[in-house]
Amino acid sequence: MTTPEPGISKTYQPQEIEAHWYAYWLKHKLFASSPNPDKEPYTIVIPPPNVTGVLHMGHMLNNTIQDILIRKARMEGKEALWVPGTDHASIATEARVVAMLKEKGLSKQDVGREKFLEYAFEWKEKYGGIILDQLKKLGASCDWDRTRFTMDETYYDSVMDVFVRLYEKGLIYRGVRMVNWDPQGKTALSDEEVIFKEVQTKLVYIKYPVVGEEGYVTIATVRPETIMADAAICVHPDDERYKHLHGKKVRIPLIDREIPIITDEYVTMDFGTGALKVTPAHDLNDYALGQKHRLPVIDILNDDGTLNQQAQILVGQDRFAARKAIIKQLEEAGFLEKIEDYKSNVGTSERTGAVIEPKLSMQWWLKMDEMSKPALEAVMTDDVQLIPAKFKNMYRSWMENVHDWCISRQLWWGQQIPAFYLKDGTIIVAKTKREALRKAQRDYQLFALTEQDLEQDPDVLDTWFSSWLWPFGVFDGLQNPNNEDVQFYYPTSTLVTGPDILFFWVARMIMAGFEFRGEKPFSTVYLTGIVRDSKGRKMSKSLGNSPDALDLIERFGADGVRTGLLFSAPAGNDLLFDEKLCEQGRNFCNKIWNAFRLVKGWEVNNDQLPVPSNQLTIAWFESKFNATLAEMLDHFSKFRISDALHAAYKLIWDEFCSNYLEIIKPEFGLPIDPDTYETTVHFFEKLMALMHPFMPFITEEIWQNLRLRAEGESLCRAEYPVVGQVDEQLLADFEICFEVISKVREIRSSKGLSPKIELPLSVKTTTPDRFPPLQGIIQKLANTSALTIVTEEVNGATAFMVKSDKFFVELAEEIDVKAEIERLSNEISYQQGFLKSVDAKLANEKFVQNAKPDVVERERQKRADAESKIQSLQEALNQLTKS
Repeated sequence: MTTPEPGISKTYQPQEIEAHWYAYWLKHKLFASSPNPDKEPYTIVIPPPNVTGVLHMGHMLNNTIQDILIRKARMEGKEALWVPGTDHASIATEARVVAMLKEKGLSKQDVGREKFLEYAFEWKEKYGGIILDQLKKLGASCDWDRTRFTMDETYYDSVMDVFVRLYEKGLIYRGVRMVNWDPQGKTALSDEEVIFKEVQTKLVYIKYPVVGEEGYVTIATVRPETIMADAAICVHPDDERYKHLHGKKVRIPLIDREIPIITDEYVTMDFGTGALKVTPAHDLNDYALGQKHRLPVIDILNDDGTLNQQAQILVGQDRFAARKAIIKQLEEAGFLEKIEDYKSNVGTSERTGAVIEPKLSMQWWLKMDEMSKPALEAVMTDDVQLIPAKFKNMYRSWMENVHDWCISRQLWWGQQIPAFYLKDGTIIVAKTKREALRKAQRDYQLFALTEQDLEQDPDVLDTWFSSWLWPFGVFDGLQNPNNEDVQFYYPTSTLVTGPDILFFWVARMIMAGFEFRGEKPFSTVYLTGIVRDSKGRKMSKSLGNSPDALDLIERFGADGVRTGLLFSAPAGNDLLFDEKLCEQGRNFCNKIWNAFRLVKGWEVNNDQLPVPSNQLTIAWFESKFNATLAEMLDHFSKFRISDALHAAYKLIWDEFCSNYLEIIKPEFGLPIDPDTYETTVHFFEKLMALMHPFMPFITEEIWQNLRLRAEGESLCRAEYPVVGQVDEQLLADFEICFEVISKVREIRSSKGLSPKIELPLSVKTTTPDRFPPLQGIIQKLANTSALTIVTEEVNGATAFMVKSDKFFVELAEEIDVKAEIERLSNEISYQQGFLKSVDAKLANEKFVQNAKPDVVERERQKRADAESKIQSLQEALNQLTKS
C-alpha cells in the first residue's frame, strides 16, 4: 500500500527530533577527536565568543559555516576536530560584575581585587556557558570535552610566558603614548573597541586676542572645553590671511595664557577659519603636531572625564557640563563669534557607550614592526589564503602601516601584567612574584629583599593579547610545545571569522604563530559578511531589527535556519536577512520529509520485475547525482558554500522529488519492485549524506529510519559520497525529456484541459533512436499517447520546439477551434503592436547613439523575441485554418 509506515509523523517536528539526536551524538561521543597518524587532520578553532555573549545572527552564520566544514571533513574520513571555547572579555565581563556588585550596594574598591575576582569567576560559572549551550541548539559538532577558556590555568600561564619572552627580547616596553581612553570604564581601549557614531553637535567659533596689537584670530572647534589645554594656534604657511601673524602670539580666552602662532602644511585652509587650535593632550593629530613643533602637553582631564587643576577654571566639572558652561562664559566675555550646527563622527566605547577621550597615558606596548613582516608575507604569497581575496589589499594596508600595540588595560578581570616594581621604581618582569624576587636577588644582588618589597602592576593585559595565542594555546602548544595534540592538529586548517577583526585578531594570530611556533596558525581564512536586515541596515537592538536567534530555531527548526542563512551568504559579502529565507529552509525540510514518507509508504513485491523506464531513470539519477556532487565539491574547494547548498537544493527538490520519484513511484495502491525500491533507499541515503553538513538533524532522522541501524551508528560518521561516472548523453536526453513534459503541461494548462485527458504526441526529429527509451516517462508524467515519430508537419496540431526537434500535440478534438483561432489572432496582433513600438525605438538614431549599449542590446533582443513569437503563433494559426 502507499500509506506511510505507522509512527512516521505527518509533518516534520524539528524540536523533538533535534533534542533527541543531539543527545545521541553527545552520548556516543561522535564529535570527539584524538590524534590519529593514519588520518589526515582537519582542525577548526572556534573564534571564542565572549563569556558575556548570547547567540546573535552573526554567530549563527559563522558557526553554521564552521559546522558544515567540520561535518563534511569528518564524513570524508579526516580526523576532524572543532575546538570550542570562550574569551574572558575583560571590559564586558568586568562591567557586568561591577553592575552586579552595585545592585548589592558595593563597589570594586569596597571588596578589593581578590574578592572581586572571586565574584567574577562566580559570574562566569553561572552565565559564561550560555552561548555554548545555545550553539548546541544550532547543531554545532564541537568536541565539547576540549572546551577552553582564556583564563584557564594553563592558558593563563601561556599568556604570562609570552609577555616575559617578548619583554626579554626587547619587544615589550612601558611608555607614555596617546590612547583611546574610556572615562566610564577608566581604561585604555584598542581601536576595534571604539565604535564611531555620527552625532549632531555645535561648531563653536572662538576669538583669541592677538598679543601686542588689536585684533583676533578666530578658530572653530567642537571641543571648546579643551581650550585651556591649547599649546598653539596653527595656520598654513601659504594662507594670505595670516601671513602677517607668523611668529606672533595670542591669548587663550578666559585664562589669558599666551600661546604661539605656528605654521604647518597640515592645516586645511578652507576648513573652518583656516586657523587650528593645537591641543596635544586631547587629540591624536594635535599630539603628532605638538611633537613635531615641540609644544608642551597640558592634560586638563582626570581619568573619569572631569576637569583637573591644570584647567584653572571649572575644576571638578564633567567635560560635557564644562562644555556648556564655557560656551556661556565665552559669550559673556565677548570671545564667542558664532555657533553653527555640525555633524561629527564621535568615537564611543563598545562596552560602556561613553565618548572616548584621546589621552596620554603610561601604558605597556608591544613593538609590531618586525613581528608584522612574516605575517604580511604569508598572506600576500597565499601561504595563508584569505577568502575572498579582495581583503588582501586591506590587510596589506594595515600591516604596512602597523603601530605599536597598547597591551595594558586598567581593569582587574584578566591576566594581570607580570611586572613587579621595587620601591625605587625598578621593574622586574617575571611570571610570578617568587620568580621576580629571585631575579632581583640575582641581577641586583638585593639579597635582603622579600616578596613584600615587590608590588605587581595592577593592570591586566588586553583581551586580544590572550586570544592571539588561540590556535596553539588551546593545545597547550607554548608550555608543552611537543605534545601530541599540537604536533598533530597544528597548524589548523580553516578559520571562519568576520573581516572586521582581520587585523585585530587574525593578523595577530598569524604573527603569534610565526613568533612562537615558527609556522602559520591556519591555511585558510574564510571571511563572512555582516548579517543585515532586508533594507541593508546593520542589525542592532536599538533599531529593533535583530531577530532572536533561539526564537528562529524554535519556529523554523535549526536546519531551516541554517539553510535559510546560507541561501544568500556568499563569502565576504553582506547577507540581507529575511525571515522568508528561514521559511524557505523549513519548506525544504518539509519537502524532504514528505519524500521520506512517500518512499516508506510503498509496499514492496519481491516477485515483481523492474519497469524498463525505472531502470533508465535510475541510471539517469545516478549520473545527475555524480554531476551535482562534482559541482558541489568544486564549490567547496573555492569556499562557495552557498553555491554548494543551492546545487544540492536543486538536486533534491527538482531532480529527486519532482522528477525521479514521480517517474518511479507506483500507481496508487500498487506495489513497487524490490530493485527500484532498494536503489531509491540507497539514493535517499546518499542524498542525506550529501545534505548532512548543511542540515544535520533531519538528515540523521531520515537516515536512521531508512533501514535498521546499530546503536551508536550515525550519519555523522558515515562516508561522504564520492563522485562516480557521469553519462553526459543520458543527462542530455533526460533534459530534453523533461522539457517536452514541461511544454505539454504548459499547452494543457493554457487550453484549460484536464490532466486526465491523454494527448496525442508526435515528433519530427533527426535522432529518432533517442525517444523510444524515454517514451514511457513522457507518457506517465505528461499523460500523452505513445510518442509517434513523423517525417512531415502535422496539420492542425499545436507545435513546439525542443532543441532541434519539433513536437506536435493534436488538440482538434479537445479544443474549440474557432475560439483558439480567435485567441491566436489576438495574440499575434498584440505581438505585432509590441514589435512596432520596439522598431520605432530602434529606428530613433538619438536613442541608439545616446542610450547605454546594454539598453540598446536589450531592445534588439526584445525585437528578436517578438519576431520569433509571431512566427510560432502564425504557424499554429496556419495549421488550425488548414484543418
